[in-house]
Amino acid sequence: MPVRILFTLTFALLCASSIGCVSRRITIQSDPPGALAYMDGEELGYTPVSTDITYYGPREITLVKDNYETLTVLQKVRTPWYQVPPLDFISDNLLPFRVTDRNGFYYRLQKREAVRTNDLIDNANRLRDDARFGP
Repeated sequence: MPVRILFTLTFALLCASSIGCVSRRITIQSDPPGALAYMDGEELGYTPVSTDITYYGPREITLVKDNYETLTVLQKVRTPWYQVPPLDFISDNLLPFRVTDRNGFYYRLQKREAVRTNDLIDNANRLRDDARFGP
C-alpha cells in the first residue's frame, strides 16, 4: 500500500510541476526578403519572420510586396510523431526537458508585370459596356 501511495504522489507531483514541454515554431522566408507575411489573416511582420503556433494543420500564408504578385498558399504543417495522440500527452506534460519543433517554409515571389495605362483604360471601358449592355 505505501508503494502505491508513493507512486501516486510522485506522478501527481510530476504532472503539477510540468508546464508543457513542446514549443512549436514556424519560420517564413521569401525571395526577395522583406515581404509582409500574414498567417490565417493575422499580420506577422516582414520576412524572414518567425511565430509560435498552438496546433498543427493547414495554415493560410499570404505574402505581399510592392512590385511582386501577392502569393497566398495553403501550407500544411505536419504533426511530428511525438505529437500524435496518446504520445502528445507525454511530450506535452511529462518530459523533464523542452522539445522545440521548428518548421521552415520558403517562398519565391514573382515579379508583377507592368500594365500599360491605355490597356487598363480599354479594359475598364469594356467592362463598363458589358455591365450596361451585357456581354
